[in-house]
Amino acid sequence: MSNGSLRPVALVTGPTSGLGAGFAEKLASRGYDLVLVARDEQRLQELSNKLARDYGAESEILPADLASVEGRDAVAERLSKGVQFLVNNAGFGTSGEFWEADPALLQAQLDVNVTAVMQLTRAALPPMIAAAKGSIINVASVAGLISGRGSTYSASKAYVVAMTEGLSGGLAGTGVRVQALCPGFVHTEFHERAGIAMESIPKLMWLNVDQVVCTSLEDLDKGKVICVPGLQYKVITSAGRVVPKSAVRKLNSLVGRGRGRT
Repeated sequence: MSNGSLRPVALVTGPTSGLGAGFAEKLASRGYDLVLVARDEQRLQELSNKLARDYGAESEILPADLASVEGRDAVAERLSKGVQFLVNNAGFGTSGEFWEADPALLQAQLDVNVTAVMQLTRAALPPMIAAAKGSIINVASVAGLISGRGSTYSASKAYVVAMTEGLSGGLAGTGVRVQALCPGFVHTEFHERAGIAMESIPKLMWLNVDQVVCTSLEDLDKGKVICVPGLQYKVITSAGRVVPKSAVRKLNSLVGRGRGRT
């Protein structure tokens, strides 16, 4: 990517579907060139072609597995050279019970959902602070605010929320903005890939990708550190802060089928 036009650059992890694709397209439409990070090089190339065709955006393709040290190091090295926007979107959930899950799979989930977010944010910040400008969106989840069925997933997203909130204080006055995006159920490939049956979820609880991405970027401009798209989820998370945790756990087991999530 030559970036001879001096367009700003945004790095998005997990951009080949769902929220990552939504962010890549929206940022391209706003005049950003992209660095696209995922495991599937063919899908990255297809997305790159689409962004060039639809928005005139140049894309640098960076195939990497964020569950591996090598993959995280490669992306961190690119970030250390400077980008104006980072979207830490890559992440995954798993199905089945925690005590039956493959320990290697649980570790991979931790490495992608937590370690990668921490390391990539750390790599991106020094150039942003030096430039006195930059934006980081860490994709968390409503599950990070109200622990639910998925023990390790909820825990990983709670880390992302807490880390982002902590950083926001330290970054005050630097010109760098951070946000923890906490969506609820979004129409993406996420649940299918995780093997999680979603038939029991009411239609009211579903959000679409564009709705989530637009709300996130609007809230970023407003300086909101925690973004919860959708009125229904704002109500749930607000109630979750005042309702006893025992009642929240009971509600989760009734509404969300408390078993079968890791």
